[in-house]
Amino acid sequence: MYTYNLSVIRYTPAHLLCTHIICQSQLSKYRCKKQKDAEAILYQKEKEAQAQKAIAEAAFYARQKVADGELYAKQKEAEGLVAIAQAQGVDMSKLMGALGGNYAAVRDYLMINGGMYQELAKINGEAVKGLEPKISIWTGANGSGEGGDGGAMKEVAGVYKMLAPLLDTVHEQTKYVPPSWLGTIAES
Repeated sequence: MYTYNLSVIRYTPAHLLCTHIICQSQLSKYRCKKQKDAEAILYQKEKEAQAQKAIAEAAFYARQKVADGELYAKQKEAEGLVAIAQAQGVDMSKLMGALGGNYAAVRDYLMINGGMYQELAKINGEAVKGLEPKISIWTGANGSGEGGDGGAMKEVAGVYKMLAPLLDTVHEQTKYVPPSWLGTIAES
């Protein structure tokens, strides 16, 4: 177990020698226990590191599989869009052939088929809803709506007669007051 110098053993009283050997033995046990504790802690830390590595690898694998799945889905979606576009191209070629290559006719057909004109009518209807337009009808110089005789002076006189109602209408709709040299607006 321990190698001692024989001269130390020979001249040392037995009880001191026993005490010394016991102390050495206990010190050795203590060092062994410390070393075993340290090895146990190291072993535990290695196991924890391995577990963390395994968890990280599993998470990476799961993320990789999710990404692979998303990539596959996107590829299939793109393939579907390509197939749809090719089918629409074939349809468009057939339609163009049926209409004699007339692009305007194809465009009009597509707009009618897609409901574009109905949508435009609906939007225009909503735009004028609630408006109260004033419609003025001006007739020719003689007031009958016909050209009549009398030459150019009669036409000029007719324009002058229409000027007052025209200015009144513009003022009602826009609140614009014409310059005084053009004429005045009748007070209502």
